[in-house]
Amino acid sequence: MTYSIVARCPDTGMLGIGIASHVLAVGRVAPYIESGVGAVATQSLVLMAHGARTLAGMRAGLAPETALAQSIDLDENPGIRQVGAVSMDGSVAAHTGDGCIPYASHVTGEGFAAQANMMRDEGVPEAMASSFTRTAGEPLLDRLFDALDAAEACGGDIRGRQSAALVVVAPEATGDPLVDRVVDVRVDDSPQPLVELRRLTTLALANQRLDVADALVGAGDVAGAAEAYREATESAPDYVEFAFWQAASLADIGAADEARQAWQAVELSGEAERWSDLLRRCVTAGLVRPDVIPALLGLPSASTRPTG
Repeated sequence: MTYSIVARCPDTGMLGIGIASHVLAVGRVAPYIESGVGAVATQSLVLMAHGARTLAGMRAGLAPETALAQSIDLDENPGIRQVGAVSMDGSVAAHTGDGCIPYASHVTGEGFAAQANMMRDEGVPEAMASSFTRTAGEPLLDRLFDALDAAEACGGDIRGRQSAALVVVAPEATGDPLVDRVVDVRVDDSPQPLVELRRLTTLALANQRLDVADALVGAGDVAGAAEAYREATESAPDYVEFAFWQAASLADIGAADEARQAWQAVELSGEAERWSDLLRRCVTAGLVRPDVIPALLGLPSASTRPTG
């Protein structure tokens, strides 16, 4: 089975898709989403064209119901397909062909469509719908995760678990995927794909805080940068690279005390030697000033400068 939910957040205007399946890399073929346009999940003997065509129809101004109906009309075998769609205004549409492997059904509600096929037990779309409705007012990302967990708790795929994906996009397109895609993570093969999906999402959000911190460093906001770096490293305490860049960046702008405190995590990792080597290479490449070496490693900065 594949089960999914496509949704729009009424508070932020963000669009999102959460999907899971017992198939390799469901995130590669099933979710289609675009800021300022809509979101589509195409599943059940996937015809990827339904994602592209339905999005194109909504981009042209069609309601999801019309856009999806036009795409279904072009399908030579619509009875085996299942599709859910939501637009930027929260309008929704869904299709479950009568040839989908039982149990198969969908539920639509205000700003969302939940669909599932090959369920172990009936009621998966209803469980997702109930969860999504009950969590109104919470962040879209959390609501999507809760809906996926509800689907799994209801029985999930009769075949078991394998892959999952979650995408959330900004309400308006900027043309920059790094800005438009608020979260974009997928698990292609795992015995516990939803657990792994949450871990990767936490890591992705921590990376975003790291980007914010880097921008604050560039703006000269030491206090703001230190706080953003702290948030990133606390979100992913086992990810030593966050502490490395935190220390290097803060040392580079002269925040030596904050930098040395961050570097302690690098020293405690048991891999300080290779991170120290990388720090020297960053100096050689001109990414940070030579003064970061004595600040963090206690070595004379002149010894780190390239000589030829």
